[in-house]
Formats: sequence, C-alpha cells, structure tokens
Amino acid sequence: MKTYYNPDDLKKFGKIGEFQKEMADKFFGYYGEVFKEGALTEREKSLIALAVSHAIQCPYCIDSYSVDSLEKGCNEEEMMEAVHVAAAVRGGATLVHGVQMMNKVKEVSM
Repeated sequence: MKTYYNPDDLKKFGKIGEFQKEMADKFFGYYGEVFKEGALTEREKSLIALAVSHAIQCPYCIDSYSVDSLEKGCNEEEMMEAVHVAAAVRGGATLVHGVQMMNKVKEVSM
C-alpha cells in the first residue's frame, strides 16, 4: 500500500544538506549537541523526543525515537506513558484555548 510518508525516506535524512549544506551542517551540529548527555540523560531525552514526535505527529520521528528509546533501555510501558503525557498536554492545550473562545463569545454577546 502506498502512503504519503515513505519509511525509506528516514534513511535519507542525513542527505538533507544536498540542497543547502551550510544550514544542514548547522542543524545537525545543534541536533547532536541537544541529544548529548547533560542535565538530562540520553534516555530521558529520547523519551521526551518520542512524546514530542507524537504531539507533532511526525511518522519519521515516531519510528526513529521508538527504536532509539528501546535502544536506550526504555520499556513499552514507559514509552506508552510518554505518549500519554504528550496526549494530555496536547488535549489540555486545546481545551485552554477554549477560554479564548469563551472570552470572545462573551465579548460579542454583550
């Protein structure tokens, strides 16, 4: 079955600099630094990335950070809990914007 997202394209991500090497080099340098051990472990950063991947709905990122999280010792329960955290934050963000709607309705109704 053909899909819009081709899983094989993830393997080509490193070649993104083909059309703009300087910017790609800067991005990959930054990206590499971000995921190094710091105040957070690489394992914790991988779980965060997995959750964010779901929140932004990037299938490439979901694939990548699912594998990365497993490789860094995360189990299925931890990974799913991270996905639920992302879902709760995304749901809350949607609901809190309801206050904007309520404010507008009250403004135009008065």
